[in-house]
Amino acid sequence: MPLVREVTFDLLRRLGLTTVVGNPGSTEETFLKDFPSDFTYVLALQETNVVAIADGLAQGLKKPVLVNVHTGAGLGNAMGAMLSAFLNKTPLIITAGQQTRQMLLAEPFLTNFEPTLLPRPYVKWSYEPARPQDVPGAFMRAYAMAMQQPTGPVFLSLPLDDWDQEMADVDVLRGVSTRVAPDPARIADFAARISASENPVLVYGGDLARSEAWDAGIALAEKLRVPVWLAPFTENVPFPQTHPLYAGTLPPAIGPLGKALAGHDLIVVVGAPVFRYYPWVPGEYLPAGAKLLQVTDDAFDAAKSVAGDSLVGDSGLALEALLPLVRARTGNPAREPYLRREPAADILKDAREPLTAEQVFAVLSERVPEDYVLVNESPSNMGELAQTRLGTIAKPDSWYMMASGALGWGMPAAVGLALAEQRTGRNRPVIAVIGDGSFQYALQSVWTAVQHGLHMVFLVLRNGEYGILKSFAMLEKTPGVPGLDLPGLDIVSLGKGYGAASWRAATVADIRDGFAKALGEKGVSVIEIPIDTAIHTLLSAG
Repeated sequence: MPLVREVTFDLLRRLGLTTVVGNPGSTEETFLKDFPSDFTYVLALQETNVVAIADGLAQGLKKPVLVNVHTGAGLGNAMGAMLSAFLNKTPLIITAGQQTRQMLLAEPFLTNFEPTLLPRPYVKWSYEPARPQDVPGAFMRAYAMAMQQPTGPVFLSLPLDDWDQEMADVDVLRGVSTRVAPDPARIADFAARISASENPVLVYGGDLARSEAWDAGIALAEKLRVPVWLAPFTENVPFPQTHPLYAGTLPPAIGPLGKALAGHDLIVVVGAPVFRYYPWVPGEYLPAGAKLLQVTDDAFDAAKSVAGDSLVGDSGLALEALLPLVRARTGNPAREPYLRREPAADILKDAREPLTAEQVFAVLSERVPEDYVLVNESPSNMGELAQTRLGTIAKPDSWYMMASGALGWGMPAAVGLALAEQRTGRNRPVIAVIGDGSFQYALQSVWTAVQHGLHMVFLVLRNGEYGILKSFAMLEKTPGVPGLDLPGLDIVSLGKGYGAASWRAATVADIRDGFAKALGEKGVSVIEIPIDTAIHTLLSAG
């Protein structure tokens, strides 16, 4: 009779789950024993990196990725990245070894005491098989759960002695539907309300990117001739920011968001929660006289929405259903274009060291390639980045950010996205804009990038502080908060220590030439760029 390992690995092959991202421990070695030659193991040096690399890889490949961490200890380290994967709606099958079944009653060293409870609430399903012979079926159910909308991570706890047990050669493979079609009656109602609106507006979120609805989103906006905003903290840009109907990103606070949408009588949110708010700035949820319609693939998001009527279904399918039913509008929205870029020469006029973030991005934009992937985890200068060519996304699947706000996701996720570029043959360079504070959370991911020969550029903006927290201190009127300065960090040495080509670029010429070099050499580069320490106003009251 075959072993549990043999039946399971055969199933994983048929599901296309032949890449394992992990950091092995003693309770995982029985799973990894005689690792098959047609599988790939991606080693990361800490469990935050493991999950976030898998997150980026799964998003880049648009398919689930298998994750393997070490019992309760490694799973605990991974929890922050699991939070991000859950809110990103990334389909991951996260596994951890468990102690030998014969010793579980006595709870020996390295037992995961409550294996199904520890990863909650940041997984869709959590399970430890009741017997070894259930392991393949558990993987099949995990795959189905991860892929069904809303997609997301799932967890399996696997006792280390299960793998060498005999079992019948059962075939548990089955097909599952991965898209939820919207209710036709609800679609007709939404279409009628959109057509009857005098001044509607669209708000798009990451579900559109996951449902590959880039073109459908453009088509709806152009038929309605209305502005398109991105929802707050959108994890993947689903609409071209070069489009004349693009309006920008909504502020993540109640008062300012309501003010930004003032004048519209109908707000149509597609593929996003209503809304991700942070911090507390009071005001009206919706502008006076406005109604809201929401399309989401997540029934939980629909239930918790603070206002409006919801429709649960795949965003792409919903847009395809709405398009022929809504009334075409004429004319253009009365507003100023969102992107008002000054020429780089004007931005850099009288530039002095250290440059401002705006000046740095202006220099980088001179050398940005035609096609690339951008990851952003430099919270204090997202506004400046968005107003430059580097931060302006014109193609689908080109810009990523975590939906959770948890630092430490960006660098390893960028590594995963670069792995996806390598695997698919697209070979776009991955450019990660990282704050010097964020760089410290998961810098071990640089090593994994180097080991796999990825084409990546880490642009580390060095202001020697948690600039975003100083902005929050201004908003929250909390002077004298300790721990917001970061002296003594040597970014270049850290990058070199993990094998990346690393250097400091402080002048306009150094930044310009260094970025061109990093893009041309097609390896892993870490560029430390000093910027000024000016603190920006975060949000104004609505």
